[in-house]
Amino acid sequence: MPRKQNPGPDYWKKKYQYEKASGGYEADLKRQKTIREYDKAGIDRTGKDIDHKKPLRSGGSAKLSNTRLRSPAANRGDNGHTPGEKAGKKFKK
Repeated sequence: MPRKQNPGPDYWKKKYQYEKASGGYEADLKRQKTIREYDKAGIDRTGKDIDHKKPLRSGGSAKLSNTRLRSPAANRGDNGHTPGEKAGKKFKK
């Protein structure tokens, strides 16, 4: 099995620039801030997802007042996805 080649520093630079330009970088920083706030408050989040009541993509904040802990199944099934939707395409049952 051949070794994977290192993509090089240019790859990571372009990836960072793309993330920053598309707004994904700021959203990731907000998500990390929320995780740090839960850890700082001593709240055990093992096996749970952090759900934003008002999503970050809709202008929601990363404060504890806008977040809640939910089971992964409930959180991932309730975040704007319809049953049968997969990979951005809707399939009939």
